[in-house]
Amino acid sequence: MTEQPSNNFDAIVVGAGFAGLYMTHKFKKQGLKVKTFEAGKDVGGTWYWNRYPGARCDVESWEYSFGFSTELEQEWTWSERYSAQPEILNYLKHVSEKFELREHISFNTKVTSGKFNEKTTKWEIATDSKNIYTAKYFVMATGCLSSTNIPKFDGLDNFTGQTFHTGNWPHEPVSFKDKVVGVIGTGSSSIQATPIIAQEAKHLYVFQRTPNWSIPANNEPLTKAKSDEIKSKYQELRKFQLKLPLAAQKAPNRQSAFDVNDQTRLETYEKFWEIGGLSFLGAFRDIPTNPDANATAKEFIINKLKKVIKNERLLEKLVPDHHVGCKRPCSDTGYYETFNRANVELIDSRDEQINSFTSTGIATTAKEYQLDAVVFATGFDAMTGSLDKVNIVGKNGLKLKDKWEEGPKTYLGVGTAGFPNFFIITGPGSPSVLANMVVGIEHHVNWIGDCVEHIERNGFKNIEVLKDAEEDWVAHVNEVANRTLYTTCNNWYLGSNIPGKPRVFMPYIGGFPKYAEKVKAIVESGYKGFAFS
Repeated sequence: MTEQPSNNFDAIVVGAGFAGLYMTHKFKKQGLKVKTFEAGKDVGGTWYWNRYPGARCDVESWEYSFGFSTELEQEWTWSERYSAQPEILNYLKHVSEKFELREHISFNTKVTSGKFNEKTTKWEIATDSKNIYTAKYFVMATGCLSSTNIPKFDGLDNFTGQTFHTGNWPHEPVSFKDKVVGVIGTGSSSIQATPIIAQEAKHLYVFQRTPNWSIPANNEPLTKAKSDEIKSKYQELRKFQLKLPLAAQKAPNRQSAFDVNDQTRLETYEKFWEIGGLSFLGAFRDIPTNPDANATAKEFIINKLKKVIKNERLLEKLVPDHHVGCKRPCSDTGYYETFNRANVELIDSRDEQINSFTSTGIATTAKEYQLDAVVFATGFDAMTGSLDKVNIVGKNGLKLKDKWEEGPKTYLGVGTAGFPNFFIITGPGSPSVLANMVVGIEHHVNWIGDCVEHIERNGFKNIEVLKDAEEDWVAHVNEVANRTLYTTCNNWYLGSNIPGKPRVFMPYIGGFPKYAEKVKAIVESGYKGFAFS
């Protein structure tokens, strides 16, 4: 395991999804010698692996796209309001080719470790091909939802049928025709996949641990007229995006749910229901913070579901007991209607729990279900999972995994004390999953690029996060989260879906504009909270 002269780079990036591609482009444009490693066979990141039936973005296509190139904006035309996985993947392939990024990317390559050498002040990066690379800058662009999670079910190895995980779906076609299928989980991927699988399967059992709130996406084709309209005012739309808490969707209503009478409240909910998707949370400003306001949203959704699901017992099972928005709300097309089908059955953990797998199916506390295939829609080890898979070692032999044993600690979600010249794109402590990911990615990549330029221009060797600044930021992130209802239930924002993971609220919930203002002020004050050497 020796370093070759050709293995020395200015910057090494891990991941070739939205974040990795733009970071590679940014460094290349700045004249840096950059190397990017990608575990997959092609670009795409999340959209390379998540190709399950019905996989689709819950942010509108034009918003979930890069804004750094006006030429790219004009030449790419989206076909739907909410893009499906194949279209997003083709978009990212187009980006990689247009900006000639592939020559900088090594595919089918996993980074196994990254160690900071205090003598050379460089990072030493090892891959599964047993090669070692060095770089001044080390950037993790591995995403927030890319480390798949399969709970440790007893007897899973005994099952002789097919198994799939929505986050690591085969690249070959999968057929469920004439098969009895079990889907485990009722989060976003299940809510998207279930209606599609149900149309094909002989019988479908949906194993539900906790039900989730879902709002109809109201997806539709993008007409040429609508597409041309968007293209004609892209810059204006992008500027408006940056003023929104989610950096996407429609402008939220700044009224309280109790500033209006019952009729107006109902009309407002109807308006946001018609808009569809995640915008519904913006119907009133106090839905995320006031339990009573949240209850009005809950009541409205339940009344909508009553019109779809006529079986009262089934409706009870599908209605969550947590606040709307506490778990990330889902955006669906025909999810609830699927349970009216004769070939679909909901198995609710409040009635019967999964005991174990058998060679032919799943045994619950009530009975055994014979299955030909099982789909694990069991989510991810969010925010930190992909970082934990790489042995990242900073100064004085400090391992990132050990440092984060009680929960992730970062400054602005982009750096962590004790790890010089180490950057995380949309890491814990940034808006990340609580805002438009692409806007968050562009913001972080631009910040990292400017920071590296500042370092090089001034002849510095390193930039490092100060411990006090990090501790203050972590406290601020949790203080803001505790003002909301998002900490009142088990969710992957807190890491509650992973046994043994510390319960810490990981994303910054203050909204993208406030976060961007804080970051700007820090830079203008001479990178307050960072030390240069």
